[in-house]
Amino acid sequence: MKSGDNPYKHIDPRGFWRTAVAEPGLFGYSDLWNSAWALPKDAIFATFGSCFAQHISRALLARKMNWLDAEPAPGRTPAEIARSFNYGIFSARTGNIYTAAQLLIWARLASGQTGPESVELWTDPKDRVHDMLRPKIEPTGFVSETEARASVGATARAFKRCITEADVFVFTLGLTEGWMNARTGQSYSICPGTGVGSFDPEVHVFKNYTYPEILRDLELALELMWQLNPNLKVLLTVSPVPLVATASGDHVLVATQYSKSVLRAVAGDVARSHAAVDYFPSYEIIATPPTRGAFFEPNMRGIAPQGVDLVMGHFFKGLNLSLPAHGRTISDSAAREAADKQSAQEELVCEEMILERFNEA
Repeated sequence: MKSGDNPYKHIDPRGFWRTAVAEPGLFGYSDLWNSAWALPKDAIFATFGSCFAQHISRALLARKMNWLDAEPAPGRTPAEIARSFNYGIFSARTGNIYTAAQLLIWARLASGQTGPESVELWTDPKDRVHDMLRPKIEPTGFVSETEARASVGATARAFKRCITEADVFVFTLGLTEGWMNARTGQSYSICPGTGVGSFDPEVHVFKNYTYPEILRDLELALELMWQLNPNLKVLLTVSPVPLVATASGDHVLVATQYSKSVLRAVAGDVARSHAAVDYFPSYEIIATPPTRGAFFEPNMRGIAPQGVDLVMGHFFKGLNLSLPAHGRTISDSAAREAADKQSAQEELVCEEMILERFNEA
């Protein structure tokens, strides 16, 4: 290197805060994200994760792109009924997958490493059976344990299809906090007793997953997924939506920042470690200082439509769909398209919101 020269003289303007953030202003970011891969023009996407992931599936459908619905509602089920039974929300009927630990459970079910019998069930006072991996998947529960386990098996097969048939598996990390069964290791998407199940302090324990634990679970899940489809691309993102409540004992603002920081660090490190993994900055677009909170709803938690549009604009601008179409199509009836359009403006399905019921202040 010549005298007086240094590496910063060769950095693109997008690498400096002034030229990349301050001067362009709120909507002026350029080259914020560019896909790490070239994809077919008709690339197939599967979407899972926390509530925010639903925005991605809706945006894909709105743009007539290939969103894989591997577990559609039966027959000619009316759109409103299908949605109430959680069809067409994610690419399989998993409900929200908030943690890497839950993703690992689904990867193990899809790969056959475990079976539906491993999933904990709970029978309510009306003798309706609830699947504790997907506690709100059936609004009133299943009629029997046999039906519940059959449903888990069907979703596991659909989840496997999402791995084997998709070009890109999009997963939105949402939480570090969760609850688990101290005896079996079963991970829950909501705390037993808050909506489904009965809370037992001897059995149900709070778990705030650490960086090493999340990294381990995510890596194990990806390993199983790549065994099923070595060509699968995985796009990670972090939800910008704050926690509804925290059981950590910390102020919810501090708990939220911890959760998002750890998830962002894990996602970034996994993306740097694997060529088949990329990171999309939905969290940064919404929640970092330059936006001044402009894209949050008045409750400072929900994301306003303008914010969602901004995120999706960067997403589609950064996609590289330059490879020839592979000609694979995914079945989708006119009724399914109508249902997706109808739900585009509806609230997200989010089990976590149930926690606000217990705010007595």
